[in-house]
Amino acid sequence: MSSLDAIDRNIIRLLRLDARMSNAKLAEEVGLSPSACLRRVNILEQTGVIRGYTALVSSGVAGEGIAVIVQITLERQTEDYLNRFEAAVRKHPEIRECYLMTGGSDYFLRVEVETAASFERVHKEILSALPGVARIHSSFAIRNVLSTRRPA
Repeated sequence: MSSLDAIDRNIIRLLRLDARMSNAKLAEEVGLSPSACLRRVNILEQTGVIRGYTALVSSGVAGEGIAVIVQITLERQTEDYLNRFEAAVRKHPEIRECYLMTGGSDYFLRVEVETAASFERVHKEILSALPGVARIHSSFAIRNVLSTRRPA
């Protein structure tokens, strides 16, 4: 991304705030004609700078459910242990995000549940059963400060 100019960075910033923004509105915001803006967006997509678009989806439960941040430490950090853990994590939709980390923990997970009791089930039946897990540290999120990504 170092070869991006100020207009490209502005396009990316605006699309992060609202990926459904019309090309006409985006062009107006960055000071380009609609055709020039669309050409820039297409180049950003083709070069892999913009890898895709997503939707922020409600969990479908009253109050949006509970996000639990889970740090996992494995018994070993061999390729086999990492691969088996990652394959197992992919099978559980309750685990919304999973990051391989540096530092004190091997993985950082975001788990979504309806209640604390639901998390107890996830902890016992899923997290504790993942291959190679040596330690689990969980923290309940109070609220997501960046959930809408709208500017202040």
